[in-house]
Order: sequence, then structure tokens, then C-alpha cells
Amino acid sequence: MDGNESNKFVKGALLLTLAGLISKVLSAGYRIPLQNLTGDIGFYIYQQVYPILGMALVLSLYGFPSAISKMTVDLKAQGINISFRNFYVPIFSILFCINGAIFIFLLFNADSIAVWVGDANLANIYRFAAFIFLLLPFSALIRGVLQGSNYMKPTAYSQVGEQLVRVCIIIFAAVFISVQGETIYKIGNAAVLASIAGMITAIFILSLFFIKHKPYFHEKNEIPWNYYVRTLVTLGIVAALNHMILLVIQFADTFTLVPSLKEYGLSQMESMEAKGIFDRGQPLIQLGTVLGSSFALALIPTISKEKLQKDPDTIYHYIRSALSFSLYLAIGATIGLISIFPETNILLFENEKGTTSLRILVTAILLCSVAITGSSILHGLGYMKRTAAFILIALFAKWILNQFMVPFWGITGGAIATVVSLLVLSVLVILELRRKLPKLRYIEQINWRSLLTASIGMTVYLWIIDYLFSFTNLSSRIELLVYVMFIAITGAIVYILLLIRTGAFSKKALSMLPFATFFIRLHSGRNTK
Repeated sequence: MDGNESNKFVKGALLLTLAGLISKVLSAGYRIPLQNLTGDIGFYIYQQVYPILGMALVLSLYGFPSAISKMTVDLKAQGINISFRNFYVPIFSILFCINGAIFIFLLFNADSIAVWVGDANLANIYRFAAFIFLLLPFSALIRGVLQGSNYMKPTAYSQVGEQLVRVCIIIFAAVFISVQGETIYKIGNAAVLASIAGMITAIFILSLFFIKHKPYFHEKNEIPWNYYVRTLVTLGIVAALNHMILLVIQFADTFTLVPSLKEYGLSQMESMEAKGIFDRGQPLIQLGTVLGSSFALALIPTISKEKLQKDPDTIYHYIRSALSFSLYLAIGATIGLISIFPETNILLFENEKGTTSLRILVTAILLCSVAITGSSILHGLGYMKRTAAFILIALFAKWILNQFMVPFWGITGGAIATVVSLLVLSVLVILELRRKLPKLRYIEQINWRSLLTASIGMTVYLWIIDYLFSFTNLSSRIELLVYVMFIAITGAIVYILLLIRTGAFSKKALSMLPFATFFIRLHSGRNTK
């Protein structure tokens, strides 16, 4: 790959990262008004179907397109031009068989799945959700081919467009159900409809780019069926799993939480409401993880096994910086959110229900940020299968721990199970990084004194502000919004300033950030009188 191609690839990868961040913020943000409009029961219903829809989205965005992109590049390297006969038709046929099998399984087993998750009323929603997999081959195929040709804009634009359509339809449906007093289970059907409409929007956007670029030739070559099937099944699923860390945790909760809450002693309705309260933590974890891993993920496109061999010092620096930024920001976000969680819970979800359990749950922000950053680095270095295996281990741990802990401690047990499973994943990822990159010495590079100083300083600041405002009566959510925004922003500023002034970051690391001149000036002035 020459210099221009390399720059084009990095810019494309950064564009995809930005589109992914926007989509994740939208995905997390709309759940708050959704819960406000439909209550904890409505939120529970949505969260029970979301893992299936989310997995379809990940397969269409990352899983199958990654495999198709790789095949496109490999065939071009062999001097084979892709055509409808030797590439598009066979790839589409394989994708349709795989997704058709999932469609048939969900369609005919929806009743059994609904009973398994503890709510027979969800059967029709699961049956409806099966249809999204029939659209998946279209979006995945076009995305993969265009990515393989280094056209990243179609994927980025279609991803954001798809998410915007989903969000608008779900919020509109939530308002309609709330105002009209419709049965609350209709929010599940609305979520499926929104996902289907979003995917149709993505297919339309991708088709416009496909028609414009015409990435095909009219040639006849032998069709390597075994290669196509093997790559789509193995690489497609492995690549998807690497983007499903939070999703697999929610998947385990979908199948185990309500039945386990019944064992805890709650009625069906109480179990559903408790699951909805527990799920309040999901958008907060997602937003916190976006914050904790965003700067780190922006550095990932510069990391590859080839670059590591050519310039190990620079790549080690990028990896250390990515992990350090992730750890520092995730710890700050976690401590800050735990400190102001009672006010945040009331502001976002109208009451303080589940505050203690959710405070435990949001520690997942730290663990998930580290796991996502570390997994992305291993992914960039070519160790995708290992990270996928680690994620499956985390899923297994979460599934088993839920069944052991929730019957004894309710949603608090579910929160502990989430934290422990993500801790297992984080430890496995860090150990694998140390094994594959023995010269990394990541832990030794963390300025623990600076981290401790910044954490204590921010915590004390938040306590002082909370104490001062305890004498005021924040009677409305508008007043509470102003208070929470003020304390969150100023707390973050205090934390970051303390990190920089106490030398947590090197000048070289700060130079990679936006507004680098300002941050370097702060860093340089820390030893001046």
C-alpha cells in the first residue's frame, strides 16, 4: 500500500470511527426519553428485543462487511476482478442462506424463546424481528464491497442515516403509545419496525453509492465456494463478536434476569419492572464507554502488525497512549457518575429506583472501556479470534453468574454479575496484550500517583458542590438538569486539569489530542512558579 492509499485508508477508518461514535451516542440517548414515555415496563419490553435487533445491526455493519471486504481485497491482489457471476451472486446466495436460517429459526421458535426469557407475550415481537435478517444480505454485501475498494463514506453515511431513522420512529412510537394509551407491548413491535425501516434507509444510501462507483466487472472466473463460505462464516462471526461486548452482556440478561428475579421472589410484573429499572444502566454505560474509549479508538487505525514490525517504537507509543487515555477517562467518568448518580437517576428516569444497584452497575464503564480498547488493539494486530473467544467467555460467565446471584440479591446480583464478567474479559485482554507485546509494559506506564490525585481531587470537589447545593430545593427537572450539567462539566474539568498538571500525560501523547497547544501549555506550566 503506497502513501496515498495508506492515508486514504486511515482517513476512511477515522471516518468510520466518527460515524460509529455518533451512532452509539444516538443509540444510548434515545433510550432515556423512551423510558420516560413508556415507563420501566415499556423499557423492559424494548430491552428484551433489542439484543436480537442489535446483533442483526452488528452483523450488517461490521461482521459480514469485514469478511466481504477482505475477500474483495484478496481477489484484487490475485488479479481477479469481481463480477456479478463470480462474486456478487454467490456471496449473496451464501448470505441469504445464513440469514434465512436465522429467520426461519426465529419465526418458528418465537414462542419457545418467549417462554425461555420469562414472558410469553413477547412471542409475536420475536416473530416480527425475524424479518430484519432477510434485509441483512443486501446492506452487508454492498458495504463490504465498497469498503474493500477503500470507499468508507457509504458505510459511514448509511450507518448514521440508519440510526437517525431508527431513533425518530421509536421516539414517535413511544409518544403515540403514551398519548393514546395503547398496549405497552406495541413498543416492541415499533422497535422492530424502526430497525427494518433503518436498514431499508441504509440499503437505499448504499445503493446510490454503488450505482455511482460501479465496483464490478463483466468477467467469468471460477467461483471459490469453499473460500467464500469459510470466510463469511468464520471471519464474519468473529468480526461481529468483536463489536458485541455490551450486546452479549445484555443478551445474557434477556434470557436469565426475569426467570432469576422470579426465583428471588418477585411476581411476573415486579420482575419485568425490576428488569426495566436494571436496564436504566445500559444507556449510561454506553455513553460512558463512548467517552472512555473514543480518543483511544481514534488512534487504532494507525496500528497494524505490519507497522509494528517496521516501526515498533512508534506503534508501542500509540498503543500505550490508547490504553492510558482509555483508563484515565473511564475512571473519571465512572467515579463522577457514581458520585452524582442519585441526581442523575431522578433527572433521566424521574425517580431514584435502583440507585444502589445501578451505582454498582456503572463501574462497568471502566471495565468495558479497557476491554473495548484492548480488544480493538488486538484486532488491529490480527488477533481477532482470540478476542472473540474472550467475549464468549464473558458471555458464559455473565450467564452463569446471573443464575447464581440474582435469585439471592435481585438486580444487585445482576449488577455484580455484569461487573465480574467484564472484569474477567478485561483481565484476559490485558494478559493477551502483555503476551503478544511483551515490551509494551502498559501497567508500568500509568502514572498512578497522578491518577489517584485527580480522582481524589474530583471526588472532593463533587462532595463540596453537592453539600453546598443540599441547602437549595431543586424542585423541577429543569433545575436538576442545570445542576447536573454544571457539576458534571466542572467536575470533568477539575479531573482533566489535575491529570495534566500532575504529569499523567507526556507532551507527545498530548500532541495527538484536539487543542493540543492548550494542553501542552498546561503541561509545561506545571513545574513553573
